[in-house]
Amino acid sequence: MPKYLDPKADLTFKKVFGQHKHLVMSLLNALLPLPDGMEIKSVEYLTPENIPDNPGKKYSIVDVYCTDNLNRNFIVEMQSVWNTEFFQRTLFNATSVFSKQLKKGMSFGDLKDVYALSLVNDEKAFSNYDSGEYIQEYYLINKKHPGEDIRTDISMVFIVLPNFKPQNRAVKKMHNLWLKFLTEIDENTIDADPELVQNSDTHEALDLLRTSAFTDEEMLAYDKYWLDVSTEKSALERERKDGYAEGHAEGRAEGRAEGEQSKAIAIARNLKVAGLDVNFIAQSTGLSIDEISNL
Repeated sequence: MPKYLDPKADLTFKKVFGQHKHLVMSLLNALLPLPDGMEIKSVEYLTPENIPDNPGKKYSIVDVYCTDNLNRNFIVEMQSVWNTEFFQRTLFNATSVFSKQLKKGMSFGDLKDVYALSLVNDEKAFSNYDSGEYIQEYYLINKKHPGEDIRTDISMVFIVLPNFKPQNRAVKKMHNLWLKFLTEIDENTIDADPELVQNSDTHEALDLLRTSAFTDEEMLAYDKYWLDVSTEKSALERERKDGYAEGHAEGRAEGRAEGEQSKAIAIARNLKVAGLDVNFIAQSTGLSIDEISNL
């Protein structure tokens, strides 16, 4: 039996960050670009009832929803399977939480910031950028002055875990430690990185991942989660291949049609130079009389 379980599973992620306020607070302070002096001092868990959920996407569910001492809202998700809908769904969730703050008689100025932190365990996330960057951040911006981004109201931060590489971040030590925790710990881990063991927060998180801390029923649920993720990824891969094959077949058909058209035009041009009757050329090549006349 392995010593640890992978923290990226639904069961384990919620066990660490959905049941221990100081750990999710540490994670958010480490990974979110919060303004100086605006660090989270305390959190309270909220039920995700106000967050629209897509029951058909069981790997796109809100894992942790909480608020802090400044009444800011934080949505935290671990996404194991990337799909084209996930970005839009994250934006929809964040804007829904933002708008539902407004109660009768409230001023718009009373609305508090919403942060959506998405941890994506899929190398295909944002692959169209082909940049290999592990952080993608989205904020409100001024179109004429894009450098003057407004890091308030609604912020979305996506962290592509497979793209993360440990680095020397002396200033943001916890940033590095939490991402090492999420990317390096799994069933094959025998001895965790000494840095993770020495830090009190990640050390506690490691203890929560020990297999001895899980019941037989939880172990079955854990195994089923990864089996379902593999099934979902396989289905998406088949869809991509089927779509490619269909597009490739259409491309070949279009290519053949264009080739035949070019060949017909070349023949018609030669016959026209030879002085043959236009009607005869049309019958021979399949081109219209107007097409032949314009050659």
